[in-house]
Amino acid sequence: MQLESYKNDVDQLLINRLGQLDLPQEFQQAVQYAISAGGKRLRPILMQETFRVFSEHTQKISDVMLALELVHTYSLIHDDLPAMDDDDLRRGQPTIHKQFNEATAILVGDGFLTYAFQLIANSSYLDAEEKVYVTQQLSQASGFEGMIQGQFLDLQSEGKTITIDQLELVHRYKTGALIRAAVKIGAYLGGAIPPQIESLDRYAFYLGMIFQIQDDILDVTGSEDELGKPIGSDVSLHKNTFPSLLGLEQAIEWREDCMTKAVNALNEANVNDENLIAFINLFGRRNN
Repeated sequence: MQLESYKNDVDQLLINRLGQLDLPQEFQQAVQYAISAGGKRLRPILMQETFRVFSEHTQKISDVMLALELVHTYSLIHDDLPAMDDDDLRRGQPTIHKQFNEATAILVGDGFLTYAFQLIANSSYLDAEEKVYVTQQLSQASGFEGMIQGQFLDLQSEGKTITIDQLELVHRYKTGALIRAAVKIGAYLGGAIPPQIESLDRYAFYLGMIFQIQDDILDVTGSEDELGKPIGSDVSLHKNTFPSLLGLEQAIEWREDCMTKAVNALNEANVNDENLIAFINLFGRRNN
């Protein structure tokens, strides 16, 4: 899978599209800083590769891929704020509220979220029914029934003892919702039939769990140079993580089990795609 090439394509599309906005110079600088601060663009690439299983005409989803990444980036900007995780670094660079100020960071995040849906509404590649489906899936995944609820549950659990089931619920929403939206939207727009979309949704659920468990493991075992942020930040914030509740060894076992279940879900969807299989290993074996 040509991850670096795909990433560069998404980066350039984002920079070009946002650069066309008529904004005050300082605000445009903050927008460009936020979108150019790195990141692997895994969610839009995952959407693209799911779509490719069923169709080769990837231009159809170009606006939706950008919208998805804008929603994800908005969530990171707000996550880093002092009222949330209070992080000074993101991908080895000062977070936007540190580089500029807190108010600018909030407004850039708000702008990314709302512009994402403007992109979908204005897309010339989608028909009306497709726009409704994409808007419903992405708004649900990023809103009260998805990522926002997960972020709230995560903040509420800090400093408290919760069960492993409660932790899984947090990340079903916080981490998993956008990953599931990426896969479902990609499959739907590509022309998958409903049973395939259902099985691929299970695949995406396990991908979300794999990503989060590995994220928690790296907070214990990783290096600051590779992660681009301080190690042990979850511990310092008294966050519940898979290693803290299960122990490191059992957390690794959970990750491996989820990786097996993700492969099984692909088989149920009758999808034997090397790139979607590669995502399982990418999420589970990454070191940053």
